[in-house]
Amino acid sequence: MAGLFVTFEGGDGSGKSTQSALLQQWLEEEQHREVVLSREPGGTDLGLELREIILHRRGYIAPRAEALIYAADRAHHIATKVRPAIERGAVVLQDRYLDSSIAYQGTGRELDPEEVRRLSLWAAEGLLPDLTVLLDLDPEIGRARLVESRTRYDRLEAEEHDFHSRVREAYLRLAAAEPKRFLVLPADDPVDTIASRVRTRVASLL
Repeated sequence: MAGLFVTFEGGDGSGKSTQSALLQQWLEEEQHREVVLSREPGGTDLGLELREIILHRRGYIAPRAEALIYAADRAHHIATKVRPAIERGAVVLQDRYLDSSIAYQGTGRELDPEEVRRLSLWAAEGLLPDLTVLLDLDPEIGRARLVESRTRYDRLEAEEHDFHSRVREAYLRLAAAEPKRFLVLPADDPVDTIASRVRTRVASLL
């Protein structure tokens, strides 16, 4: 069986972890597929070290340095975990990928989104997802959800409203530019409704 690469994108509090877990359960129980659940940053041992630096280090990190750390995590993650899983026929479900870098570093940090995209594709040796599920959510609603579940915010979650508004707009532009790859869903829809629509799209790709 051919492998599949599905990524979940969206602002903080949009429900990516919930939806990827529900999809994993369906794939394993109903489709009898091997599923690899991962995330960026932090999908490997090296990634966990980089995640701590990039999200929880105190003090300023220059935007270009931040983008490069994400790219380093991505290069190692794709080479050592994601690509081998796809090649053996697994379905890889991943929380965040290169679209996050384009949205958060390219637009949120006001770098050049195209430069960040090229850097990410170079790091990942050109690997693009078969499907990217974008859970679209008003940043204020996302922040309210985080308040209920967080004891501390990471460096990106702690940014101001304008930053998260730019990120949301960037995601929607990315989805409009690649409608065949993206499935855009309102993240404030019922969880089961979102899960059903994701399953339908994934089933068409299996």
